[in-house]
Amino acid sequence: MNEKIVLLVEDNEDDEFLTRRALSKLDIPHRLVVARDGVEALEFLSSQSRDDYSNLPVCVLLDLKLPLVDGLQVLQEIRSNEKTSLMPVMVVTSSAEETDVRAARQLAVTSYTVKPSDSREYMEIIQKLVINCLS
Repeated sequence: MNEKIVLLVEDNEDDEFLTRRALSKLDIPHRLVVARDGVEALEFLSSQSRDDYSNLPVCVLLDLKLPLVDGLQVLQEIRSNEKTSLMPVMVVTSSAEETDVRAARQLAVTSYTVKPSDSREYMEIIQKLVINCLS
């Protein structure tokens, strides 16, 4: 059985560390792939979707405030590609701006979570989001 891939699109090293730590506690086999900006995320998805669906992530944890290409643009690209259009995308961001929330919902985001400042709460949220994808 192939490992299920979770794609984390995050430029903040602290949040990446907390995500890795949270997912390391799960008893579900998976592989975390990290893209540190929107370009890396789109290149990874493009490379994985060329031949078939088997190498695609089971879900994407997406920050909105990214260098080069922002998270909303990444989400728009995911939704416009036939092979990734139904992929679960969970936005996990510091932005509570109504314009961002509305834009993400218009692009059929699976969930939208504002990052809590408490690291323990952050890790619990990440675990819950990913468990739903891996189960």
